Amino acid sequence: MLRKRSVTLAGHATSLALEEDFWRVLDAEAEAEGVPLARLIARIDAARAADDPDAPLSSACRVWVLRRVLARGEG
Repeated sequence: MLRKRSVTLAGHATSLALEEDFWRVLDAEAEAEGVPLARLIARIDAARAADDPDAPLSSACRVWVLRRVLARGEG
């Protein structure tokens, strides 16, 4: 089930809908890095804009989580 959360990116509020499992990984990664969730998502957004500006932010977050989990050997 999708869970919608709001974050502020570049001074603008935006909503992002992701499955709870993705939110859990994002929250844990932000905590592990000692950064606010919005800062982590802003980094994902900046990479998305550089790689594929037409890709939805929610898709970019899912791909980021997948790559992170696979890199840790958890997938």
